[in-house]
Amino acid sequence: MAVSPDALLDDLLAEAADIEAMIGPLDDTGIARPTPAAGWTIRDQVTHLAFFDEAATRAAVDPDGFRQAAAALVAGGMDFPDRVAAQHAGLGADEVRAWFARARTAFVTAFRGRDPRARLPWYGPDMSVASSVTARIMETWAHGQDIADTLGVTRPATDRLRHIAHLGVSTTAFSFRLNGREAPVAPIRVELRAPSGPLWTWGPADATDRVEGAALDFCLTVTQRRHVDDTGLVVTGPVAHEWIGLAQAFAGAPGPGRERTRA
Repeated sequence: MAVSPDALLDDLLAEAADIEAMIGPLDDTGIARPTPAAGWTIRDQVTHLAFFDEAATRAAVDPDGFRQAAAALVAGGMDFPDRVAAQHAGLGADEVRAWFARARTAFVTAFRGRDPRARLPWYGPDMSVASSVTARIMETWAHGQDIADTLGVTRPATDRLRHIAHLGVSTTAFSFRLNGREAPVAPIRVELRAPSGPLWTWGPADATDRVEGAALDFCLTVTQRRHVDDTGLVVTGPVAHEWIGLAQAFAGAPGPGRERTRA
């Protein structure tokens, strides 16, 4: 899926604007409300994004400095996202909003005009510039979903979900390996209905293992914001069932996912 870096950055800014609109009215009490992510407040969701936006910017402008900082962070354990959240738990609402805006602006400035194929270090394998921006879109949308769920906000689904869906499909083998399982040999067909109507597809049309449904449901599942049983996804075949149960579009340790709520 070839998308220009500038278009990716514009979509990232749109996702960030959604978060800014949701957190704009919050005071210090509101920013401390617990979210569906166990142990995380709205503040934690936003400072997580700001911290890793700054980390991604450093990976682009100072790769060696990033590698040193990343190694020190990971050396303390793979729970580093929780530790980052705890380190910034004292920030007030205005400080959180200012940091998020500052970090996102710096990221976009650093990435505008870069070769989309250039490789950058990250927490794990290096990634391309285009993949780095796509990952920030996914993270921003996913953490924004936790904020929306907390505040009772329904965000209209947009075709920006294609970036997240593509990442969800392309991390299939990663999700298996992350959970100590061999990546499947059997292909999986993914057919998703875009918010605007067209059908997005991945994998061979004749594959017997399949995942079909709305793009929003798929993105909620692969970012572990919903249990698959709480969505309308139709999953067919043993490989597809195994994958969708552990799908993870984000880096780091295996995520715990969300509990099923549908009876």
